[in-house]
Amino acid sequence: MKNDYNHRVEESLKNIHIVKMDQLEDVLQLIAEQPWDDCAKRYRAPYFYRGLPNAEFHLQTTLQRNCGEKRSFLESVILRNFAKYAIENDSQISESVWRQMVIGQHHGLPTRLLDWSYSPLVALHFALSESAPNALQEHDCAIWKIDCNDVIAALPKKYKALLTEVKAYLFTVEMLTKLAASLEDYDDAMQECNAIAMLEPPSIDQRIINQLSFFTVIPSHLDCLEEFIADQMPNTVCYIIDKTLRWRIRDMLDQMNVNERIMLPGLDGLAMWLKRYYYVK
Repeated sequence: MKNDYNHRVEESLKNIHIVKMDQLEDVLQLIAEQPWDDCAKRYRAPYFYRGLPNAEFHLQTTLQRNCGEKRSFLESVILRNFAKYAIENDSQISESVWRQMVIGQHHGLPTRLLDWSYSPLVALHFALSESAPNALQEHDCAIWKIDCNDVIAALPKKYKALLTEVKAYLFTVEMLTKLAASLEDYDDAMQECNAIAMLEPPSIDQRIINQLSFFTVIPSHLDCLEEFIADQMPNTVCYIIDKTLRWRIRDMLDQMNVNERIMLPGLDGLAMWLKRYYYVK
């Protein structure tokens, strides 16, 4: 089964725009990419980015990695128990399955949410983050870029209508609760149109704010996101950054104050930053 999944990913990548970067100038161009928006009369990018420390990693949710083929059965069990035990920390946790999911994801619970950021710098930071600093030199990393317009184009009519009504391009927890009271409602709507939705989490702490975090909400029927992207999201780009550039870009980000101390506010993030910053190669 695993080999079949890997084969599907490999076949899908043949139909996705791959850009290999082995010069610093290539990365700088990615950072500065901001197309002109005629409506806003400003430079506004419709893109969201996800950084992967290893270019061979797949676009899998934590629920998919943790629970495998039993994820559809176990998801509701995990969320129900999380809400039951988290009530002391959040009195609103039982009001919405979407709130349970967002808060759970934030604290490491396996969910169907996949993290993205509006900032290419944040994505670069996570692409250049390793548990062991010496691993920066061992393999290429990747930045995935998706276009929000591709996501919206495939949405069911009532989902598009609500976005138009509130003049938004992302859903909030409250908006998704209004459209789909249960995960089954969401899955049915998305499967019918072969679509996914993007969710903006509530700013429950500084980490979400600093990371400019957003989520794709992966329907239960969709088990290979690369396959979906190849079919439904023509503006997607996967940037492969050569491993020889990783330390150079990592040092550049430190000078820009894009580091663990900013991405993970608190003593844990501070310690992680200092550990890596003073690592002796």
